[in-house]
Amino acid sequence: MTPGDRRPWLPVALLLLQVPGCWCLSGPTSVTGTVGGFLSVQCQYEEKFREIVKYWCKSPCLGDIVKIEKSDKEVRSGRVSIRDHPANFTFTVTLENLTEGDAGTYRCGIDTSWLPGYMIDLTFRVVVSVTPDISPA
Repeated sequence: MTPGDRRPWLPVALLLLQVPGCWCLSGPTSVTGTVGGFLSVQCQYEEKFREIVKYWCKSPCLGDIVKIEKSDKEVRSGRVSIRDHPANFTFTVTLENLTEGDAGTYRCGIDTSWLPGYMIDLTFRVVVSVTPDISPA
């Protein structure tokens, strides 16, 4: 870098590209639904997590956690359902009968806390927005 160079972050960013990382869980960063409607979120995971518990929760994930422990089975809790699709390494969360109170930050998660080498669960943040229903009456 030369004096006055306005890119001091570039060497750090390049260094981070050299560090092996884990992109173990991915999905949409935001989704939008309409009041009274539904929305679905598909979270993708790596094959090595096929048999591991997956979950969905509203941040900070202190309660109302919906978990799925068996592959190819759907679990429902109130207006939320979660289904694992191990054949394509995804799980789908569906929120039904949306209310404005459903808006917020959620987490797709994999319960890795008991696996060697993992200090915390793997999670992916999803921002849920809920818009008013403006369809004609």
